[in-house]
Amino acid sequence: MDIALDKLTDLILRLRAVEAKEGATDPDSGSNPIDDGATDVLVGGTDDATEQEIRSAVAGFNEDERSNLLALIYIGRGDLEAAEWGEAVRFAREREAAGDTAIRELLGTPEAAALLEEGLDALGITLDTPQA
Repeated sequence: MDIALDKLTDLILRLRAVEAKEGATDPDSGSNPIDDGATDVLVGGTDDATEQEIRSAVAGFNEDERSNLLALIYIGRGDLEAAEWGEAVRFAREREAAGDTAIRELLGTPEAAALLEEGLDALGITLDTPQA
């Protein structure tokens, strides 16, 4: 795998932060945060800084890292098996050549963080152990 575990860990944490948010539920969202119990903190929106951090992080990945990221999602989702890692990476490269697919896939896939972890687990890699 051609992506550092610290990059994956950071990305997974950011994805979890975005996934924990929900749509607008506070009709007085311009109100004082103390008065409304700071509910806007858990509301996602187009100006979400965490989502922008994910976009920036993935944009900074090289081609191999983006392909590995997509391959992990495919394996985590069960589209391909861990034994088909090479095929998953090739498929990801083909999809990535069409545009910034990794960003769209990450932000458009429910529970992308869990899928990345499941992909790592299928490969026998945990975020607690160093990469070989």
